[in-house]
Amino acid sequence: MDNERLKKQIDFILEIDKEKNILRQTHITDYVRRENDAEHAWHMAVMVWLLKEYANRDFDLAKAMMMALIHDVVEIDAGDAYAYDEKALEHQKEREDAAAKRIFALLPQEQGEELKALFYEFEENKTPEAQFVHAMDNFQPLLLNDSNNGGDWRSHGVCYNQVYNRQKGSEKGSEFIWQESQKIVEQNVKKGNIKP
Repeated sequence: MDNERLKKQIDFILEIDKEKNILRQTHITDYVRRENDAEHAWHMAVMVWLLKEYANRDFDLAKAMMMALIHDVVEIDAGDAYAYDEKALEHQKEREDAAAKRIFALLPQEQGEELKALFYEFEENKTPEAQFVHAMDNFQPLLLNDSNNGGDWRSHGVCYNQVYNRQKGSEKGSEFIWQESQKIVEQNVKKGNIKP
């Protein structure tokens, strides 16, 4: 390919296709299989657009949707760590930092730096975009678990405090989604899907 810039962009496009091979612990709604990272990111980006009215603060919609789409790209190298597995989370940041450095460097420099900055903005969780995307990152698997009768919670023996503490982070991005999440968690404790 003669155009070096286009070659780098295509290299990145093909590299992120690997995200489709990263299986998450969360099953899709009918519980027939686990979702992959690319499906999770796509689902979140749609949710950002659909549920934007519930954000605590105004935010840049396009930026937030792109943040949702790339927030787990680093798991191509770092792997997916289950949200409730403390051992798996121990060195996740170091693995993700190394992955961000390698993967975003595939792009032309200014695009790579822009996406890497967006990834770290998500990780720092301080801007309205990052906080709302984090709320969607919590809410999406909560909805899937609720829709499939708590299959993943039950199979991993997840307890109330674990789910509550993870969902509580949603409050920064959307007080409304946080309140709805609490209702879903409490209903699943009553059903026996989440241990008290």
